[in-house]
Amino acid sequence: MVYVLALAAALANALTSVFQRLGVENAPAGATLRLSLITYALRRGVWLLGFAMMILAFLFQAIALHLGRLSQVQPILTIELVFLAAILAIWFRFPIGPREWLGAICVTAGLSGFLFFSHPQYGMVPPPPWRWAVAGGVCTGVIALGVVLALRGPRWWRSAMFGTAAAVSFAFTAACTKVVTDFAAADWTLLYRHWQTYALACFGALGVFLTQNAIHAGPLVASQSSVVLVDPLASIAIGIGLFGDDLSTGGAAGPLEALSLLVAFAGAVWLAHSPLISGLKGGQATELLGQRLRSAPAPVAEPVRNPLSEA
Repeated sequence: MVYVLALAAALANALTSVFQRLGVENAPAGATLRLSLITYALRRGVWLLGFAMMILAFLFQAIALHLGRLSQVQPILTIELVFLAAILAIWFRFPIGPREWLGAICVTAGLSGFLFFSHPQYGMVPPPPWRWAVAGGVCTGVIALGVVLALRGPRWWRSAMFGTAAAVSFAFTAACTKVVTDFAAADWTLLYRHWQTYALACFGALGVFLTQNAIHAGPLVASQSSVVLVDPLASIAIGIGLFGDDLSTGGAAGPLEALSLLVAFAGAVWLAHSPLISGLKGGQATELLGQRLRSAPAPVAEPVRNPLSEA
């Protein structure tokens, strides 16, 4: 059940990427790191549809985190790129070639290998306060550094740095989500007493804001790659450092886990750089997506036969 819910969250995230890309693609260039970017997006119906998908993804992810472990659920979200390629190929009828097939196979095979060899074991829930302080401080520092680095450089660099900051924010949000769902299962009326509830809201909103800036700052290949790849790595680190998750590293398990992750991430990068996904970065590809999303081919009506004219 944990894997099914995590896969459902990855699918919803893929739909979110498509819809929100269409929503902020044509936002003013000066809207970066401004609330005007969100107000612009809120006026776009397609962005709101993407936001609805984001909420659905969060619900799937929250239940999966409640039932499973952080280092088990978050890496599965890497499969989002595979779903994104499938959506573009099936729904929008973009051509799919050997590059996309190879990338999808590497992602799924590498991810399956990591989960099989690592066999994550439960740590401590909830963690002691000092672990939260260390994890929160490190994540906040990395997020701030990513934003600072995103203020300079070419568009692909700025997009990647915003995406990295967003990924770390989402990873810490997932950690808060796990303990909040445990609190809710015990007594949801007392959630307001736990600071993790407010941290979840703050870091989640920050992650959404930074994601919109990543999408707006440059090509989707840069933002999507950084979000999809950094999130599971940060989550694995948080799972081990904060929750004390135990990954099997004895004998050949350790090298095989590392190799599996390498294969999965190499496939994700290969897939993200494919023309199928990188073509979403703007211009004609985005316009084509918008046209296909807004309109469907109308059925051709058969002419009405007039029996008098046939007499």
